[in-house]
Amino acid sequence: MLICFGSAWPASIYKSAVSRTAKGKSVAFLFIVLAGYGAGILHKVFYDQDWVVALYGINGLMVLADIALTLRNRSLDRMRAQPVMQRGRHP
Repeated sequence: MLICFGSAWPASIYKSAVSRTAKGKSVAFLFIVLAGYGAGILHKVFYDQDWVVALYGINGLMVLADIALTLRNRSLDRMRAQPVMQRGRHP
C-alpha cells in the first residue's frame, strides 16, 4: 500500500510545481494524509520496528513538499486576483 500510494506523490508534486495554481487542491486533505503517515511512523517506532518506517518517512516528506507547493500556489492565486496597481506594478 505504501509503495503504490507513495508512487502517486511525485505526480502530484510535479502538477503542483508546474500548474502554479492551488485550484482543486485541499491543504486540509494533505495535512490529514500527513497525520496518517505520522501515526504510521509512531506505530512502527513503538510496536513493530522495521524498514517500513522509511517508506512512511519518504511519503511524509513528499506530502510536506506538496503542502509547501500548494501554499505557494495559493499565494500566487491571491496575487493574480489582485488588480495590477495593488501589486506594486505600474502599467
